[in-house]
Amino acid sequence: MNELSERRRAVLGMVVREFIATAQPIGSQHIVAAYELAWSPATVRNEMAALEELGYLTHPHTSAGRVPTEKGYRYFVEHLLEELTLPLAEQIRIRHQFGQARMDLEQWVRLAASILAQETQAAALATPPRVDRCHAKRIELISLREGVILLLVVLQEGRVREQMLSLEPPPSLDELIRAEHLLNVACRGADARQVEARLTVLPELAAQVGGVVADIMHRVDAGLSDHLVREGLGRVLAAPEFGHGEVARHVMRVLDERLLLESLISQGPGVGEVQVIIGGEGRWDALRQTSLILSRYGIHDGPTGMLGVLGPLRMPYGRAISTLRYVGGLMSELLADWYG
Repeated sequence: MNELSERRRAVLGMVVREFIATAQPIGSQHIVAAYELAWSPATVRNEMAALEELGYLTHPHTSAGRVPTEKGYRYFVEHLLEELTLPLAEQIRIRHQFGQARMDLEQWVRLAASILAQETQAAALATPPRVDRCHAKRIELISLREGVILLLVVLQEGRVREQMLSLEPPPSLDELIRAEHLLNVACRGADARQVEARLTVLPELAAQVGGVVADIMHRVDAGLSDHLVREGLGRVLAAPEFGHGEVARHVMRVLDERLLLESLISQGPGVGEVQVIIGGEGRWDALRQTSLILSRYGIHDGPTGMLGVLGPLRMPYGRAISTLRYVGGLMSELLADWYG
Protein backbone atom coordinates (compact mmCIF):
# COMPACT_ATOMS: atom_id res chain seq x y z
CA MET A 1 0.00 0.00 0.00
CA ASN A 2 3.03 2.31 0.14
CA GLU A 3 2.57 2.88 -3.61
CA LEU A 4 0.28 5.80 -2.76
CA SER A 5 1.80 9.17 -1.97
CA GLU A 6 0.08 11.48 0.50
CA ARG A 7 -1.45 13.46 -2.35
CA ARG A 8 -2.79 10.35 -4.05
CA ARG A 9 -4.22 9.13 -0.76
CA ALA A 10 -5.94 12.49 -0.34
CA VAL A 11 -7.34 12.47 -3.89
CA LEU A 12 -8.59 8.90 -3.51
CA GLY A 13 -10.34 9.79 -0.26
CA MET A 14 -12.01 12.80 -1.88
CA VAL A 15 -13.21 10.78 -4.88
CA VAL A 16 -14.65 8.03 -2.66
CA ARG A 17 -16.44 10.48 -0.35
CA GLU A 18 -17.87 12.51 -3.23
CA PHE A 19 -19.02 9.44 -5.14
CA ILE A 20 -20.71 8.04 -2.02
CA ALA A 21 -22.53 11.36 -1.64
CA THR A 22 -23.52 11.94 -5.26
CA ALA A 23 -23.52 8.56 -7.06
CA GLN A 24 -22.05 10.45 -10.05
CA PRO A 25 -18.58 10.04 -11.63
CA ILE A 26 -16.22 12.57 -10.07
CA GLY A 27 -14.12 14.94 -12.18
CA SER A 28 -11.00 16.86 -11.21
CA GLN A 29 -12.72 20.27 -11.36
CA HIS A 30 -15.42 19.03 -8.98
CA ILE A 31 -12.74 17.90 -6.50
CA VAL A 32 -10.86 21.21 -6.64
CA ALA A 33 -14.04 23.23 -6.14
CA ALA A 34 -15.61 21.02 -3.47
CA TYR A 35 -12.48 20.95 -1.30
CA GLU A 36 -11.14 24.42 -2.24
CA LEU A 37 -7.79 22.92 -3.18
CA ALA A 38 -4.69 24.89 -4.04
CA TRP A 39 -3.87 22.24 -6.64
CA SER A 40 -4.90 22.83 -10.25
CA PRO A 41 -7.51 20.61 -11.93
CA ALA A 42 -4.72 19.30 -14.18
CA THR A 43 -2.69 18.18 -11.16
CA VAL A 44 -5.70 16.39 -9.67
CA ARG A 45 -6.51 14.87 -13.07
CA ASN A 46 -2.98 13.45 -13.30
CA GLU A 47 -3.28 11.90 -9.82
CA MET A 48 -6.65 10.40 -10.70
CA ALA A 49 -5.16 8.91 -13.86
CA ALA A 50 -2.36 7.39 -11.77
CA LEU A 51 -4.88 5.97 -9.31
CA GLU A 52 -6.75 4.44 -12.22
CA GLU A 53 -3.59 2.78 -13.50
CA LEU A 54 -3.02 1.33 -10.04
CA GLY A 55 -6.56 -0.09 -9.94
CA TYR A 56 -8.10 2.18 -7.31
CA LEU A 57 -10.33 4.14 -9.70
CA THR A 58 -12.08 3.49 -12.97
CA HIS A 59 -14.31 5.52 -15.24
CA PRO A 60 -17.51 4.81 -17.19
CA HIS A 61 -17.07 4.87 -20.93
CA THR A 62 -19.41 7.84 -21.33
CA SER A 63 -17.85 10.02 -18.64
CA ALA A 64 -14.52 11.68 -17.99
CA GLY A 65 -15.15 11.39 -14.23
CA ARG A 66 -13.85 8.56 -12.10
CA VAL A 67 -15.53 6.14 -9.69
CA PRO A 68 -13.89 3.92 -7.05
CA THR A 69 -13.18 0.26 -7.67
CA GLU A 70 -13.52 -2.45 -5.02
CA LYS A 71 -9.78 -2.02 -4.40
CA GLY A 72 -10.34 1.71 -3.93
CA TYR A 73 -13.15 1.18 -1.44
CA ARG A 74 -11.06 -1.35 0.47
CA TYR A 75 -8.12 1.06 0.75
CA PHE A 76 -10.49 3.81 1.85
CA VAL A 77 -12.01 1.66 4.62
CA GLU A 78 -8.69 0.31 5.87
CA HIS A 79 -6.51 3.42 5.62
CA LEU A 80 -8.48 6.61 5.08
CA LEU A 81 -11.71 6.21 7.03
CA GLU A 82 -11.72 8.27 10.18
CA GLU A 83 -12.82 6.67 13.44
CA LEU A 84 -16.35 7.98 13.78
CA THR A 85 -18.63 8.08 16.80
CA LEU A 86 -22.36 8.66 16.56
CA PRO A 87 -23.35 12.13 17.77
CA LEU A 88 -24.50 12.14 21.40
CA ALA A 89 -28.03 13.21 20.45
CA GLU A 90 -28.38 10.17 18.17
CA GLN A 91 -27.02 7.86 20.84
CA ILE A 92 -29.60 9.19 23.30
CA ARG A 93 -32.41 8.81 20.76
CA ILE A 94 -31.47 5.19 19.94
CA ARG A 95 -31.05 4.28 23.61
CA HIS A 96 -34.46 5.82 24.33
CA GLN A 97 -36.04 3.63 21.63
CA PHE A 98 -34.68 0.53 23.33
CA GLY A 99 -35.85 1.86 26.69
CA GLN A 100 -39.39 2.12 25.32
CA ALA A 101 -39.39 -1.53 24.21
CA ARG A 102 -40.61 -4.20 26.60
CA MET A 103 -38.16 -6.59 28.27
CA ASP A 104 -38.07 -9.09 25.44
CA LEU A 105 -34.84 -9.84 23.62
CA GLU A 106 -36.67 -10.87 20.45
CA GLN A 107 -38.23 -7.41 20.33
CA TRP A 108 -34.81 -5.86 20.90
CA VAL A 109 -33.44 -7.83 17.92
CA ARG A 110 -36.27 -6.63 15.67
CA LEU A 111 -35.77 -3.07 16.93
CA ALA A 112 -32.02 -3.25 16.28
CA ALA A 113 -32.62 -4.30 12.66
CA SER A 114 -35.20 -1.54 12.18
CA ILE A 115 -32.90 1.14 13.62
CA LEU A 116 -29.93 0.00 11.52
CA ALA A 117 -32.00 0.04 8.33
CA GLN A 118 -33.34 3.50 9.09
CA GLU A 119 -30.02 5.04 10.17
CA THR A 120 -27.94 3.63 7.29
CA GLN A 121 -30.61 3.64 4.55
CA ALA A 122 -29.57 0.08 3.75
CA ALA A 123 -30.86 -3.42 4.36
CA ALA A 124 -30.25 -4.66 7.91
CA LEU A 125 -29.85 -8.17 9.28
CA ALA A 126 -30.04 -9.30 12.89
CA THR A 127 -29.99 -12.62 14.71
CA PRO A 128 -30.87 -13.29 18.35
CA PRO A 129 -28.19 -14.65 20.68
CA ARG A 130 -27.29 -18.18 19.61
CA VAL A 131 -26.98 -21.13 21.97
CA ASP A 132 -27.40 -24.85 21.43
CA ARG A 133 -30.30 -25.04 23.89
CA CYS A 134 -32.41 -22.51 25.71
CA HIS A 135 -32.47 -22.35 29.52
CA ALA A 136 -35.22 -21.34 31.92
CA LYS A 137 -34.76 -18.08 33.80
CA ARG A 138 -38.13 -17.46 35.44
CA ILE A 139 -41.59 -19.01 35.45
CA GLU A 140 -44.76 -17.15 36.40
CA LEU A 141 -48.29 -18.46 36.91
CA ILE A 142 -51.01 -15.82 36.67
CA SER A 143 -54.61 -16.66 37.53
CA LEU A 144 -56.99 -15.13 34.99
CA ARG A 145 -60.20 -16.75 36.18
CA GLU A 146 -61.15 -19.95 37.92
CA GLY A 147 -59.19 -22.82 36.38
CA VAL A 148 -57.62 -20.65 33.65
CA ILE A 149 -53.94 -19.79 34.11
CA LEU A 150 -51.48 -17.74 32.06
CA LEU A 151 -48.10 -19.48 32.02
CA LEU A 152 -45.20 -17.09 31.42
CA VAL A 153 -41.81 -18.69 30.63
CA VAL A 154 -38.85 -16.30 30.58
CA LEU A 155 -35.71 -17.84 29.05
CA GLN A 156 -32.12 -16.85 29.74
CA GLU A 157 -31.59 -16.37 26.01
CA GLY A 158 -34.02 -13.47 26.02
CA ARG A 159 -37.19 -15.09 24.76
CA VAL A 160 -40.50 -14.85 26.54
CA ARG A 161 -43.23 -17.39 25.86
CA GLU A 162 -46.82 -17.28 27.04
CA GLN A 163 -49.41 -20.06 27.05
CA MET A 164 -52.93 -20.33 28.41
CA LEU A 165 -53.64 -23.38 30.58
CA SER A 166 -56.95 -24.81 31.66
CA LEU A 167 -56.41 -26.75 34.89
CA GLU A 168 -58.76 -29.26 36.49
CA PRO A 169 -59.54 -29.16 39.31
CA PRO A 170 -59.06 -25.38 39.54
CA PRO A 171 -56.11 -24.67 41.86
CA SER A 172 -56.34 -22.20 44.71
CA LEU A 173 -54.17 -19.09 44.79
CA ASP A 174 -51.97 -20.63 47.49
CA GLU A 175 -51.48 -23.75 45.37
CA LEU A 176 -50.48 -21.62 42.38
CA ILE A 177 -47.98 -19.64 44.42
CA ARG A 178 -46.44 -22.83 45.79
CA ALA A 179 -46.27 -24.47 42.34
CA GLU A 180 -44.62 -21.35 40.88
CA HIS A 181 -42.05 -21.34 43.68
CA LEU A 182 -41.23 -25.03 43.26
CA LEU A 183 -40.92 -24.68 39.48
CA ASN A 184 -38.53 -21.76 39.78
CA VAL A 185 -36.36 -23.61 42.29
CA ALA A 186 -36.30 -26.77 40.15
CA CYS A 187 -36.03 -25.24 36.68
CA ARG A 188 -33.94 -22.08 36.97
CA GLY A 189 -30.93 -22.43 34.65
CA ALA A 190 -32.10 -25.81 33.30
CA ASP A 191 -32.56 -26.80 29.66
CA ALA A 192 -35.64 -28.66 28.40
CA ARG A 193 -34.27 -32.14 29.11
CA GLN A 194 -33.16 -31.17 32.60
CA VAL A 195 -36.60 -29.71 33.30
CA GLU A 196 -38.20 -33.01 32.26
CA ALA A 197 -35.83 -34.98 34.50
CA ARG A 198 -36.71 -32.86 37.53
CA LEU A 199 -40.48 -33.20 37.17
CA THR A 200 -40.51 -36.58 38.94
CA VAL A 201 -39.76 -35.00 42.33
CA LEU A 202 -42.40 -32.26 42.04
CA PRO A 203 -45.99 -32.37 43.33
CA GLU A 204 -48.74 -33.04 40.80
CA LEU A 205 -49.66 -29.43 39.93
CA ALA A 206 -46.04 -28.25 39.56
CA ALA A 207 -45.18 -31.38 37.53
CA GLN A 208 -48.18 -30.84 35.23
CA VAL A 209 -47.20 -27.24 34.51
CA GLY A 210 -43.51 -28.22 34.29
CA GLY A 211 -44.33 -30.62 31.47
CA VAL A 212 -45.80 -27.71 29.50
CA VAL A 213 -42.68 -25.63 30.27
CA ALA A 214 -40.44 -28.39 28.90
CA ASP A 215 -42.58 -28.67 25.75
CA ILE A 216 -42.36 -24.91 25.17
CA MET A 217 -38.58 -25.04 25.56
CA HIS A 218 -38.26 -27.94 23.11
CA ARG A 219 -40.20 -25.90 20.52
CA VAL A 220 -37.93 -22.90 21.10
CA ASP A 221 -34.83 -25.12 20.68
CA ALA A 222 -36.17 -26.40 17.36
CA GLY A 223 -36.42 -22.87 15.99
CA LEU A 224 -33.23 -21.33 17.38
CA SER A 225 -31.22 -21.65 14.14
CA ASP A 226 -33.98 -20.39 11.83
CA HIS A 227 -34.52 -16.91 13.18
CA LEU A 228 -33.06 -14.14 11.03
CA VAL A 229 -34.61 -10.68 11.02
CA ARG A 230 -34.38 -8.61 7.82
CA GLU A 231 -35.35 -4.95 7.50
CA GLY A 232 -35.01 -2.20 4.90
CA LEU A 233 -35.11 -4.09 1.61
CA GLY A 234 -37.03 -1.21 0.03
CA ARG A 235 -34.37 1.27 1.14
CA VAL A 236 -31.47 -0.63 -0.38
CA LEU A 237 -33.33 -1.23 -3.65
CA ALA A 238 -33.86 2.54 -3.94
CA ALA A 239 -30.10 3.00 -4.47
CA PRO A 240 -29.29 4.04 -8.08
CA GLU A 241 -26.98 1.03 -8.49
CA PHE A 242 -29.88 -1.32 -7.85
CA GLY A 243 -32.38 0.38 -10.13
CA HIS A 244 -31.84 -2.18 -12.88
CA GLY A 245 -34.22 -5.11 -12.57
CA GLU A 246 -31.59 -7.84 -12.77
CA VAL A 247 -29.38 -6.16 -10.15
CA ALA A 248 -32.38 -5.71 -7.85
CA ARG A 249 -33.28 -9.39 -8.20
CA HIS A 250 -29.68 -10.30 -7.39
CA VAL A 251 -29.81 -8.31 -4.13
CA MET A 252 -33.10 -9.93 -3.18
CA ARG A 253 -31.58 -13.37 -3.79
CA VAL A 254 -28.68 -12.50 -1.48
CA LEU A 255 -31.10 -11.56 1.31
CA ASP A 256 -33.06 -14.77 0.74
CA GLU A 257 -29.96 -16.99 0.55
CA ARG A 258 -30.15 -18.39 4.07
CA LEU A 259 -27.17 -20.76 3.68
CA LEU A 260 -24.94 -17.89 2.55
CA LEU A 261 -26.06 -15.62 5.38
CA GLU A 262 -25.71 -18.40 7.95
CA SER A 263 -22.17 -19.07 6.67
CA LEU A 264 -21.23 -15.41 6.90
CA ILE A 265 -22.70 -15.15 10.40
CA SER A 266 -20.93 -18.27 11.66
CA GLN A 267 -17.57 -17.06 10.30
CA GLY A 268 -18.14 -13.45 11.32
CA PRO A 269 -16.16 -11.23 13.70
CA GLY A 270 -15.82 -11.59 17.45
CA VAL A 271 -17.88 -9.69 20.01
CA GLY A 272 -17.42 -5.95 19.58
CA GLU A 273 -15.52 -6.33 16.30
CA VAL A 274 -16.59 -5.19 12.83
CA GLN A 275 -15.99 -6.99 9.53
CA VAL A 276 -16.37 -5.21 6.17
CA ILE A 277 -16.90 -7.42 3.08
CA ILE A 278 -16.64 -5.45 -0.18
CA GLY A 279 -17.81 -7.06 -3.42
CA GLY A 280 -17.50 -10.57 -2.06
CA GLU A 281 -13.68 -10.29 -2.02
CA GLY A 282 -13.35 -13.29 -4.33
CA ARG A 283 -14.87 -15.62 -1.71
CA TRP A 284 -18.60 -14.94 -1.97
CA ASP A 285 -19.66 -14.48 -5.58
CA ALA A 286 -23.24 -13.65 -4.54
CA LEU A 287 -21.95 -10.46 -2.86
CA ARG A 288 -19.99 -9.16 -5.84
CA GLN A 289 -22.18 -6.08 -6.34
CA THR A 290 -22.68 -5.28 -2.67
CA SER A 291 -20.94 -4.41 0.56
CA LEU A 292 -21.80 -6.18 3.78
CA ILE A 293 -20.74 -4.96 7.23
CA LEU A 294 -21.10 -7.35 10.17
CA SER A 295 -20.72 -6.85 13.91
CA ARG A 296 -21.21 -9.39 16.71
CA TYR A 297 -22.83 -8.52 20.02
CA GLY A 298 -23.20 -10.57 23.17
CA ILE A 299 -21.20 -12.07 26.00
CA HIS A 300 -17.66 -13.38 25.59
CA ASP A 301 -17.74 -17.18 26.02
CA GLY A 302 -21.54 -16.93 26.12
CA PRO A 303 -24.51 -16.32 23.83
CA THR A 304 -23.85 -13.99 20.90
CA GLY A 305 -25.83 -12.64 17.97
CA MET A 306 -24.95 -10.85 14.75
CA LEU A 307 -25.95 -7.50 13.28
CA GLY A 308 -25.33 -6.59 9.65
CA VAL A 309 -25.88 -3.89 7.04
CA LEU A 310 -26.07 -4.74 3.33
CA GLY A 311 -25.91 -2.07 0.64
CA PRO A 312 -24.23 -1.01 -2.60
CA LEU A 313 -20.47 -0.70 -2.90
CA ARG A 314 -21.13 3.05 -2.62
CA MET A 315 -22.07 2.67 1.03
CA PRO A 316 -21.53 5.42 3.63
CA TYR A 317 -19.01 3.24 5.45
CA GLY A 318 -18.28 5.61 8.31
CA ARG A 319 -21.93 6.05 9.16
CA ALA A 320 -22.69 2.34 8.84
CA ILE A 321 -19.72 1.20 10.95
CA SER A 322 -20.31 3.72 13.74
CA THR A 323 -24.02 2.87 13.89
CA LEU A 324 -23.32 -0.86 13.94
CA ARG A 325 -20.78 -0.45 16.73
CA TYR A 326 -23.12 1.61 18.86
CA VAL A 327 -26.18 -0.60 18.40
CA GLY A 328 -24.05 -3.71 18.89
CA GLY A 329 -22.60 -2.31 22.10
CA LEU A 330 -26.07 -1.44 23.33
CA MET A 331 -27.31 -4.96 22.55
CA SER A 332 -24.33 -6.42 24.46
CA GLU A 333 -25.24 -4.25 27.47
CA LEU A 334 -28.86 -5.40 27.35
CA LEU A 335 -27.83 -9.04 27.06
CA ALA A 336 -25.40 -8.73 29.99
CA ASP A 337 -28.11 -7.10 32.12
CA TRP A 338 -30.57 -9.83 31.09
CA TYR A 339 -28.24 -12.61 32.21
CA GLY A 340 -27.16 -10.67 35.26
